[in-house]
Amino acid sequence: MSAARPAAPPDVSVIMVVYRTGPALFDSIAHVLAEPRVDELVLVDNGSAPRDAARLVELARAEPRLRLLQGHGNVGFARGCNLGARAAGSAYLVILNPDAYLRPGCVAALIEGAKGFTSPCVVGARVLNTDGTEQRGARRGEVTPLTTLLSLSRLTRLIPAFRRFEIHRDEDPVPDGPIAVPTISGACFGVSHADFDAVGGFDEGFFLHVEDIDLCWRVRRAGGSVVFQPSAEVLHEGSTSRSLRIKVEYHKAQGLNRYFLKRADNPAGVLLALSISPLILLASLARPALRALLGPARGRLR
Repeated sequence: MSAARPAAPPDVSVIMVVYRTGPALFDSIAHVLAEPRVDELVLVDNGSAPRDAARLVELARAEPRLRLLQGHGNVGFARGCNLGARAAGSAYLVILNPDAYLRPGCVAALIEGAKGFTSPCVVGARVLNTDGTEQRGARRGEVTPLTTLLSLSRLTRLIPAFRRFEIHRDEDPVPDGPIAVPTISGACFGVSHADFDAVGGFDEGFFLHVEDIDLCWRVRRAGGSVVFQPSAEVLHEGSTSRSLRIKVEYHKAQGLNRYFLKRADNPAGVLLALSISPLILLASLARPALRALLGPARGRLR
């Protein structure tokens, strides 16, 4: 009698980091588990409400494909993803936000998108708003101090001469197939486990936001490829976390300033990064304040 063959290791693991996401989380989980190419969902719970945390435990008991990591506290997005990647036993990883919903065929398209491109390679999805339009940030240009300030201030939209400095490319024509771009969105992207390990995963010095920009930069610096795959679609609600918006923007500004210091390779670059740091912080914190002030006025205008 021949011995039974050992079960094949999982081919695709989805890594999802959770922090007070709310109802969107369970819709996102349902979409992941409905995807036939997903063998494993590694859910890293950085801090859910007690009711949601208990529900996740029950779900993990009932669903063999769900691996739940809890009890480590809020370690940030980058470190949470790295924890999930270390726990995953698959050859391919898909990093997915907990308020994003995979569309059919998304995972397969992410895997296919790497073909023909040099490794290490990360493949970003076409991230959509709930109305079906492409979300800002799904594909981006080179993120530098100048492009960031001009984009944050919206001067790239107001002054035609500055249009070439716009980071976001959501208004560009949708390409027919995968194309190389400087930066993709961390809301949904795929990467082989080997490539993720080769570049050291996410830099855990980033707590929330900009870790995806930094990863893309390090991949390109290593001679690899950053790819935008238009046929891999994911619907992203966005801003579903119960964290204060101004706190999120603060972490984003801190992340940008850290990133520019990392990229500075001479004293002049360090001086530039330090000098614009207050401007980036001010621009980031002003946005939620302006939304709060202009919200009622916008409602009356509508």
